[in-house]
Amino acid sequence: MLKDSVRTMSYRQSLMDNKSLLEGKVVLDVGCGTGILSMFAVQAGAKMVYAVDSSDIINQAKQIVKDNGFDGKIVCIQGKMEDIELPSKVDIIVSEWMGYFLLYETMLPTVLWARDHWLKEGGTLLPDKANLFLTSIEDQDYKSDKIGYWENVYGFDFTCIQNIAYKEPIVDIVDEEYVNSTSCQILSLDLNTCKTEDLTFRSNFEIEGIRKDHVHALVA
Repeated sequence: MLKDSVRTMSYRQSLMDNKSLLEGKVVLDVGCGTGILSMFAVQAGAKMVYAVDSSDIINQAKQIVKDNGFDGKIVCIQGKMEDIELPSKVDIIVSEWMGYFLLYETMLPTVLWARDHWLKEGGTLLPDKANLFLTSIEDQDYKSDKIGYWENVYGFDFTCIQNIAYKEPIVDIVDEEYVNSTSCQILSLDLNTCKTEDLTFRSNFEIEGIRKDHVHALVA
């Protein structure tokens, strides 16, 4: 997340724009990683942050918190959210839970569990809404590199792997210039009320080409 400046700065801006919401409040950072969101929350006025992560990155988070003078404001806790006990319920939950395609490798089920068990009545989730859109792209060079590669691997026919590659989702960044259709919203989540079962879904969609072109992939 740290090197994804667009994502990180969006979270920072959201917290800083809601200082009145965070002032004097207790915050839970689910899947805190290095603790960057926890530190943003304190800068925005939170009186206490519980930073939770199950991995050993929590050891670096503790040092980062100390090195940046947030001792006493941020408590780093290692463990699965479902297994730990917090000192108290919280006013706000913040989490960078979004996976690829929004829900792939997402931490959202854990965030929803934390909401149901540790968020005070009338508490706030940041973010509290999530929308997923679908569109199409043309990128022949990328397709040739990722898919066409298997047609001739050092002079050998690997097309049996090519057939598998067609079925596997690809995680990557798409330049806007390759988008060649309108977009369609296929999912909308209200994190205040949604349930884990809402994360498995089917959706009809309709997109319209904006130029005469090939469609090499659907992206979200």
